[in-house]
Amino acid sequence: MKIEALTLRELRMPLVTPFETSFGKTVNRRVLLVEVHADGASGWGEVTCGELPFYSAETPDTARAVLSNVIAPMVLHRDFSHPRELAPMMRLIRGHAMARAAVENAAWELAARQAGQPLWRWLGGTRQEIPCGVSIGIKPNLDAQLAAVEKELAAGYQRIKVKIKPGWDLEPLGAIRQRWPEIQLMGDANSAYTLADAQHLARFDDFGLMMLEQPLWHDDIYFHAQLQRQLRTPLCLDESIHHARDVEQAAALGACRIINVKLGRVGGFSSARAVHDAAQAAGIPVWCGGMLESGIGRAHNIALSTLPNFTLPGDVTASRRYWHEDIIDPEVTVTPRGTIMAPELPGAGFTPRLDLIRRLTAWEETLR
Repeated sequence: MKIEALTLRELRMPLVTPFETSFGKTVNRRVLLVEVHADGASGWGEVTCGELPFYSAETPDTARAVLSNVIAPMVLHRDFSHPRELAPMMRLIRGHAMARAAVENAAWELAARQAGQPLWRWLGGTRQEIPCGVSIGIKPNLDAQLAAVEKELAAGYQRIKVKIKPGWDLEPLGAIRQRWPEIQLMGDANSAYTLADAQHLARFDDFGLMMLEQPLWHDDIYFHAQLQRQLRTPLCLDESIHHARDVEQAAALGACRIINVKLGRVGGFSSARAVHDAAQAAGIPVWCGGMLESGIGRAHNIALSTLPNFTLPGDVTASRRYWHEDIIDPEVTVTPRGTIMAPELPGAGFTPRLDLIRRLTAWEETLR
């Protein structure tokens, strides 16, 4: 395969409802898509960064610059026999994992389609039906928070994750657990606490959470290990895990009992599979996190979630939870039992809706 061109498109997509975390509130998404052209065909990827450098250092603007000025010159007109060879090509780049992932993932999707294989099988997936959970943002009051949980449980989702922050944690978690004592419940702090809050976080043990996600600093593993020794609640690392070596370090220190794998954060399918394998070897289950992706990124998350160590419900949900119209056909749907079926069609199994993509596009650039 030889990459002949990269087409970058930025879409402006309003969310169905605002999504609030400890970072702030998101109302509209700037979605940066990468279309990789090779051998007379194309594959699609998505840069999954936020609009502002809060979850990670990347933004749509930094990703565009790196894709245009650094990645394109590295990969254009280079021959490769398998998309996993793209990761070593881009190894000189420090950071910018989400920009790198968009190109590699698009190449994986294209190669699988050319091989006549579903992407999930080509990746080594073993489970076509994946369990799904939901991530619920911070709501303006407790009644709204409980109503949001009730709605998602009625839709069949198997696990409820709620965003928390100092001042909005014990009350919503306690109220949810009291009302639904048996559900799989977790809290996601997005690095909103410090080790000085350990005594406060120990009170979460009363809620029987399946996990507490990334309570401490985004770049920390060591102090999470200290915190884990003080809690019964399993800690889950998200922002701290960027590659397989981070998994090995976390396992050696006892920093977590669960790991969230996000395709963009770890740099694409090749790295994600290595993270998956390292966690599996350490006996740590993983699940697939979400970044408010469009259908392009969502389709890739579905494929990733079929790997054998993705044993916990991920944040891979129906398109309609976030978008009035998604940019793929068909849209992602969830069964009444809270699962998604990975498609049997070649490639990602979903077709980009070019008409809708054109309507939503703010700018477009093709790099040759």
